[in-house]
Amino acid sequence: MSQARPVLSTAPRTVLLLIGILLVAANLRAPITGLAPVLGMIQDAFALSTAHAGLLTTLPLLAFALVSPLAPWLARRFGLARALFAALVLLAGGVVLRSAGPAWSLFVGTAVIGAGIAVGNVLLPALLKRDFPTRIASVTGAYALAMGAAAAVASATVFPLATGFGLGWSGALLAMLVLPLVAMLLWWPQLGERAAVAEPGGGAPGAGPIWRHSLAWQVTLFMGLNSFIYYVMIGWLPAILASRGYSAAEAGSLHGLMQLASAIPGLVLGPLIQRLHDQRMVALATSLLVAGALLGLQWLPQLAGLWVACFGFGTGACIILALMFMGLRTENPRQAAALSGMAQCVGYLLAAFGPPLVGGLRDRSQDWNPALTVCLVLSLTMAAAGMLAGRNRRIRSASTAASTPAAG
Repeated sequence: MSQARPVLSTAPRTVLLLIGILLVAANLRAPITGLAPVLGMIQDAFALSTAHAGLLTTLPLLAFALVSPLAPWLARRFGLARALFAALVLLAGGVVLRSAGPAWSLFVGTAVIGAGIAVGNVLLPALLKRDFPTRIASVTGAYALAMGAAAAVASATVFPLATGFGLGWSGALLAMLVLPLVAMLLWWPQLGERAAVAEPGGGAPGAGPIWRHSLAWQVTLFMGLNSFIYYVMIGWLPAILASRGYSAAEAGSLHGLMQLASAIPGLVLGPLIQRLHDQRMVALATSLLVAGALLGLQWLPQLAGLWVACFGFGTGACIILALMFMGLRTENPRQAAALSGMAQCVGYLLAAFGPPLVGGLRDRSQDWNPALTVCLVLSLTMAAAGMLAGRNRRIRSASTAASTPAAG
C-alpha cells in the first residue's frame, strides 16, 4: 500500500485542489434533484405509475447503498484523486444514458449516476480529513454550499429548459452533462497523485471495526433519517405542491428554492462549528426546523415558500453536520472513509425506502398528509440521533482502543 503524502504543497495548487473539490461536489446532487420537476413529463412519456416513478427516484439511493462500501477499496487501490475522477466519468456516462430515449436506458442511466455520486459522497470527507485536517468544518461547508447551489440551479432551470426552450425532458436532463465535464477538466491536474487513503504506516483500521461502534451507528442513523426525509421531498415536493393548488412552474421554482436554501448552511455552519465544543444543540435545532417545516406544509400550505425554505435549510444543515461527523468523529483518513462508507451504505439504504413508500402511501390514502406525518415523526427521531452523534467524541482506532475505551 502506497503511503499518503501532502497532495499540494503550494498556495496555487491548494487553491486548485479546493476548486476541484467544489466542482466535484457540484455533481453530487444536481443530476438527481433535477429529475423531480420533469418527473410528471417522464411519467406521461412512459405511462409510469406513481410507484414506478418513485422507483426511478429510489434507484440512485440503492446505488448509493450498494456502491458506498466499495469506495474506500477503490481509494486504497487507485488513490483518492483517481477514484474521484472515475466517479465523474460514471456520472457523465449516466447522464448521457439516462437521456438516450428508451425506458430501460432511463432507469439504467439513473442507476449509473447514483453509482458515481456514491463514490464521490464517500471519498470527499476522507480527502478533507487527509488534506485539510484542521479545516474540516469550513471546507465541508464550502463544498456543501457548492453542492446545494448546483442542485438549486438544476431544479429551477430544468422545467423551463424542457418547455420554454423545446428541449423536452430528455434534452433538459442531458444539459446537466456540463457539470461532470467541467469537473473532470479541473480535476485532471490531481491525477498525478497516487496516494491511497491510508496514513503513513498503514496502521489505521479498516471498515470492519467501524460497524462495532455505537457512535458510528448514531452518525449513520442521523444521516439516514435526514436522507430518507430529504429524498422524499426531492421526489415528491412538486406533486405535494400541485395538490395544494400550485402550478407546475411554481412548484419547480419552489423546488429550486428548497435546493438553494439547503446550500445556505454551508455559509454559516463552518465558522459556527469551529467555535463550539460539540454539535448537539446545532443538530437538535436543525432537526426541529425540519419538523416545523413539515408541519407547516400540512396546516398552512399557502405559506409554502416559507416552509420549503425552512425545510431546505434544516435538511441542508443536517447533511453538512453528517458529513462533518465523518472527519470529526474519526482519527485518520482511512477511518473517515470507513465511517463514510458505512453511514452512506446504511443511511441511503434506509433512504431508498422513502420515495416508493411515500408514493404508495399517497396512492392508498389519496392524500399527502399521512406521508408528511411519517416524515415529521422521523425528523423528531433524527433530532434524538443528532444529540447523540453531536457529542464531542471520537471512534478509537485499534492502536488506541487498548488504552482508551471506545466512544459511544
